[in-house]
Amino acid sequence: MNRIVVVGYGPAAHRLVETLTGKGFEGRITVIGEEPRPAYDRVALTSYLSGTGAEDLTYEVPPGIVTRLNTRVTGIERDARRVTLADGGVEPYDVLVLATGSTPFVPPVPGAEHAFVYRRIEDLDAIRVAAKDAVEGVVVGGGLLGLEAADALRALGLKAHIVEMSPWLMPRQVDEGGGALLKSHIEGLGLSVHAGAGVREIVADAGGQVTGLRKPDGTLIEAQVVVFSAGIRPRDELARSCGLEVGERGGIVVDPAMRTSDPAVYAIGECALAAGMIYGLVGPCNTMAEVAADRITGGSSTFDGADMSTKLKLLGVEVAQFGAMSGALDVTYMDPVAGVYKKLFISDDARTLLGGICVGDASPYTSLRPFVGKELPASPSDLLFSGAGAALDLPDDAQVCSCNNVCAGQIRTAIADKGVADVPGVKACTRAGTTCGSCVPMLKQLLEKSGVEVSKALCEHFPYSRAELFDIVRVRKVTTFSQLICEHGHGRGCDICKPAVASILASLHNGHVLEGERATLQDTNDAFLANIQKNGTYSVVPRIPGGEITPDKLIVIGEVARDYGLYTKITGGQRIDLFGARIEQLPEIWRRLVEAGFESGHAYGKALRTVKSCVGSTWCRYGVQDSVGMAIALELRYRGLRSPHKLKSAVSGCARECAEARSKDFGIIATEKGWNLYVGGNGGFKPRHADLLANDLTTDELIRTIDRFLMFYIRTADRLQRTAAWIESLEGGLDYLREVIMDDSLGICADLDAQMEHHIATYADEWQATLDDPEKLSRFVSFVNAPGMPDPSIVFDTERGQIKPVMAR
Repeated sequence: MNRIVVVGYGPAAHRLVETLTGKGFEGRITVIGEEPRPAYDRVALTSYLSGTGAEDLTYEVPPGIVTRLNTRVTGIERDARRVTLADGGVEPYDVLVLATGSTPFVPPVPGAEHAFVYRRIEDLDAIRVAAKDAVEGVVVGGGLLGLEAADALRALGLKAHIVEMSPWLMPRQVDEGGGALLKSHIEGLGLSVHAGAGVREIVADAGGQVTGLRKPDGTLIEAQVVVFSAGIRPRDELARSCGLEVGERGGIVVDPAMRTSDPAVYAIGECALAAGMIYGLVGPCNTMAEVAADRITGGSSTFDGADMSTKLKLLGVEVAQFGAMSGALDVTYMDPVAGVYKKLFISDDARTLLGGICVGDASPYTSLRPFVGKELPASPSDLLFSGAGAALDLPDDAQVCSCNNVCAGQIRTAIADKGVADVPGVKACTRAGTTCGSCVPMLKQLLEKSGVEVSKALCEHFPYSRAELFDIVRVRKVTTFSQLICEHGHGRGCDICKPAVASILASLHNGHVLEGERATLQDTNDAFLANIQKNGTYSVVPRIPGGEITPDKLIVIGEVARDYGLYTKITGGQRIDLFGARIEQLPEIWRRLVEAGFESGHAYGKALRTVKSCVGSTWCRYGVQDSVGMAIALELRYRGLRSPHKLKSAVSGCARECAEARSKDFGIIATEKGWNLYVGGNGGFKPRHADLLANDLTTDELIRTIDRFLMFYIRTADRLQRTAAWIESLEGGLDYLREVIMDDSLGICADLDAQMEHHIATYADEWQATLDDPEKLSRFVSFVNAPGMPDPSIVFDTERGQIKPVMAR
């Protein structure tokens, strides 16, 4: 059993091969997919229309997996144990796994061939093209995916309509009361909801251009784009053609081990009919894949159904459903003014929680979902409010993460037996919280209830976190480290708290880092305003905003490098790095650079490094905005801004993304309407793509949002915490960040704006100020007792026409 063939390469297939490789399966695994790319995140598909690249949604293929993409399987020869391909080829197997997924259901109405579906990246490409010449659009289907599609049409600039056959929206997740409130929310955003309505025909002109959708009563909804999102149908045609058992209404029949009627063939995901049910959520499909992988490798796992609970945010509205949608008794809370509807379903003896619905406020979901089918832990009315959930003690078998089927007991075991002490550790150990993230608050509660006490102290000298120290310095107007440690700490400080406090003081007061006592707080790089290298020399990095530089300035850099014998390299951030300068040479080198108009590039500090850019609309035929001009403006605006960790940025002039903006702490991608802003990306040891914070911003809106993002990060992040980890640590993540800096939910935006304006108004080049101050210059010597003597241990060799350090053996 060393040849596994997987037909279909969607998320379920990806989880299968990922699990197989994780179990150390030794053999050939071949995955055959019809699409031109490996599996991608369909849950986040809507983000593709707002600027997320296809490559960012695509999962990484596990090592050793053979993929055949753009390839269609035409038949299964079960006796010969091989599949036949459209190109005439065959692929033999010992075990076959069908992961063919589903197709969108398109009702058989006249004109349906002119409509779109909302399933693949190529579907969204077609919708985007059609929307360019459209004014209004209609989505048929008011379920989860239908509302996402409607939001996508709205984001593309169309007036959107939603047509739903049921009397209310999202009938599988909410009841009539919740549906009414949801409709009110959505119509308040400018969308039109047509509930209890069907489709008679899609109206199109002689050229096939859609002009509207006609309802059964004859009413015409004018539209130029129609999208069907009215459910799915399992793709079981291959199973039918080779004689595998299928359900009366479709779907490949499987047993609890995910085996079909042929023991050598498994089926997983949306094509599988398990105990008479097709599952269309990511959690159950992942569980099916894990069960199949376990069985293939000799295990005994079974698929015994799945939790269909859902928590999501659609069109800015929180919606959650867990457990049953009916019960002998129910307790309802409704606040139409606040737009909140909550209902719990309980047993006839009022002791067992059966299920619940939340619209407008889903905060009870995380705490209550694990108690479905169990005895109520408190009064039903109390449980409807978010404050009650924090005190609940979950039983070990309570499911915490439905996406990855992780229960409370598994998390407690990870904490107790494996020493996990924080949410990232729980995620890495159990996978809980790694898919939709809705269970992260519960992970924090489980950590706390397990007795894990994560100290917030910056170090042994301060009992406060960096964020708390920042507020103390700001509110108390502290100006020196001595004052801070005397009033709020103890001891003399260390190499942890001193640089952290130095950064806070620089962020708030913008004084020179080598001024007075501050000079003693800096680490080696900041102490000499340069990056120390492996042989004790330093690098010199002048700022080149946006990567734009004149020939005269290039000549100056070349002359300096030649005259001081420095190794010269163009960096990935569009700057020129000069290596090999001895400490006593730094002032001489910088004097020449400053005279030529250069300033410090802050390559040595926890500060803004670069704002990289492509050439944008000025030169590139694809560019839609002036990316160079924007990059220069941003780099000059934020130069010298001290922060908990170094900051990098980039601006791309179009969606082709040549500046790699989405790998930066804040990245900007031009659109025809303005700018999309991404935050929380980074390269380095653990790369991460940034997430879309806002789209189609004007230049003023973009700069204001970045100002607030940076200042809020500087205020609240931990020492050496990158923006990516900081956003993940925020309760509510990106949504919370958006509320704070764009909606001003905390009422601090004016303060953040003023803080940034203070930085801009008081910025001064550190090297210029150093050259003008003899006291600061006196520190740049190799030997205090022999100021003119160079360090004899610094030796160079030559390679490719440039110096390289020779290290002592």
